[in-house]
Amino acid sequence: MKSTSEPAPERTPAQERAEQLEFARKIALKLLEARPRSAQELRTRLAAKGVPSAVIEELIGRFEEVGLIDDLRFAETLTLERNQYAGRGRVRIRQELRRRGVDDETVSRALEAVDADAELDAARAVAKGRLRSLRGLDPAVARRRLAAVLARRGFPSSVVMQVTREALIGLDDDEELWSQDC
Repeated sequence: MKSTSEPAPERTPAQERAEQLEFARKIALKLLEARPRSAQELRTRLAAKGVPSAVIEELIGRFEEVGLIDDLRFAETLTLERNQYAGRGRVRIRQELRRRGVDDETVSRALEAVDADAELDAARAVAKGRLRSLRGLDPAVARRRLAAVLARRGFPSSVVMQVTREALIGLDDDEELWSQDC
């Protein structure tokens, strides 16, 4: 009969490493299941859970090899989503990507998908959504408010000026211009 007071067998460094990788893998997969993330976002979250940096880098490398993490694909998807559906300009999208840890070269490549026409269309869509709240305001106040909204959304000043001018003309003309273009 075996004694219950025997010490547990010691784990080898390879076993510890495998356990750490499995722990990190489970966390990373759960995070990626919730939404796509950049490599840097995963690094930060794994480090916060106490995963050693060498294990994090090994896991990130494996995930990049198999395509679970791809910062360029992540940046391109986020860029199109933010421009087309959330009405954001390149400046705001660049800030968000940088905040998520995407490097400058990858950000620039992803932003190539947003041309001047796409940015103008997105700004027009935002302005169209704001027209009702501008109705009845002094034209200077309406211009200032709409310009502020567009600027906060990251549109360049040339787009802000053009869309503001168009929107106020459309507002004066009972929105005929905007109901046809947008």
